[in-house]
Amino acid sequence: MSSTLKITLIALFMIVIGLGLTLYKNLALGFPLLPGVSEDVWTIESKISLKPVRGGAVEVVLALPEPDAGWVSLDDHFASSGFHFSVKEKNGHRHAHWTRETMERATTLFYKTQVYRMQDGGLTDRLVPKLAQPNLTSVNTDVMQKVVERLKKASSTPGEFATLLFEKVNLQQPDQDMSFLLSSYGGVHLDVIMDVLAYAKVPSQLIKGIFLEDGRRRQRIDSLVEIVDGDHWLVFNPKTGHEGLPDNFFIWQRGSESMLDVIGGRNSTLEFALVKNTLPLKSLLFMERQIEEQPLLDFSIYSLPVEQQGIFKGLLLIPVGALVIVLLRILVGLKTSGTFMPILIALAFIQTSLLMGLVIFLTVVGFGLWIRYYLSYLNLLLVARITAVVIVVILLMASLSVVSYKLGFHQALTVTFFPTIILAWTIERMSILWEEEGPNEVLIQGGGSLLAAVLAYLMMSMPLVEHLTFNFPELMISLLGVILLLGKYTGYRLFELYRFRDFGRIE
Repeated sequence: MSSTLKITLIALFMIVIGLGLTLYKNLALGFPLLPGVSEDVWTIESKISLKPVRGGAVEVVLALPEPDAGWVSLDDHFASSGFHFSVKEKNGHRHAHWTRETMERATTLFYKTQVYRMQDGGLTDRLVPKLAQPNLTSVNTDVMQKVVERLKKASSTPGEFATLLFEKVNLQQPDQDMSFLLSSYGGVHLDVIMDVLAYAKVPSQLIKGIFLEDGRRRQRIDSLVEIVDGDHWLVFNPKTGHEGLPDNFFIWQRGSESMLDVIGGRNSTLEFALVKNTLPLKSLLFMERQIEEQPLLDFSIYSLPVEQQGIFKGLLLIPVGALVIVLLRILVGLKTSGTFMPILIALAFIQTSLLMGLVIFLTVVGFGLWIRYYLSYLNLLLVARITAVVIVVILLMASLSVVSYKLGFHQALTVTFFPTIILAWTIERMSILWEEEGPNEVLIQGGGSLLAAVLAYLMMSMPLVEHLTFNFPELMISLLGVILLLGKYTGYRLFELYRFRDFGRIE
């Protein structure tokens, strides 16, 4: 049997397997083949990390989220290896309890929930918090009184009072009284805000929750402030002073009670990982009930922790970019600087946006080539030269971030998503190519790399491609089969047909 026939059979087998598994998940499990036909379902995973102390029992208590602001919880999952676990109610709120007699090494506990947003959901009814005067020193009381009197003179309603308070606290150079309060509170703006509101007898409380951003890892709890203004509740972002509850804010807890209590442990942290997916609710419920009975789901990406799911959501796009490069290199005959460098650049474009990514790439590579041109006169060894280029690239990225931030172009701060080592190697390869082949070849390969990166970015950023790669990773098997078939192609490339066009005119 020839190698061509072997590759063809193997490739066809892979294509059939990948398509078969995809059809099974679509027809039997109800996974949609098209995005946008179902609700956005957010998987939120909280990770509690703690270290042991010498001897004694360990108890960890985590406040669990309650349905609010239109959010509906589908299911809860807890991971508590070696711990006794239970869910208890306290003052009408659910709390997760982990207990253990002894703990000898650092431990991580997990809680995962899946939620989706109702179309017309609003804040649920809540009780007006009781007013309690803050515990202040005599000096702080005098300063607090001056601040409150000044704010009340400039406002007529609690809402206006709160808006002015947020403006005063968030000024780059607050007035003398506000600066004194901030310094006496250790610079914690939120504590100052809550005590000023309490001293002014404005009913208020904290709303603790998470800003939902797809793929975020190691995210911490954020806090909003809500106040009572007559018969209305007003919600403010204390960092910006903007009024209103953001659509992407998931409320976890109300009030000043702690979210996490740890007894018998030290250095405890609470972090969150987020992944957004689009699945029919009936399919998601079916998957949650049957995950232990369905091997395909039990060994799928959905069984991984959310932090790893977010990583794979990006990694699964790489084969799609690789297919684009294979098509451009083998069928079109496009020259690129390296085989996989355009894929990594395309991944960076996904994080930075296409236009800003092109500006950053051309700026860093252009300046890096000039530096490399100067280093060539120093006759450095290859390792030292590349190391010098890497350091220059990092300095360029840092300088570009600082300058763009000062000018107000915050989008350029995403320059850190560019692969530093790949950029350094690109600069090195282009400079060597310039010396050996001339500037024309540099423009051809550099332009080909950018074109390939842009096309790969356009393909990888399509909602349909993102949906299929994450929900149907089995398609990567079929994609591998297609690439194997392309690997046996020995015919003409499109650029070669143009190159030899004159032969077709010979009679």
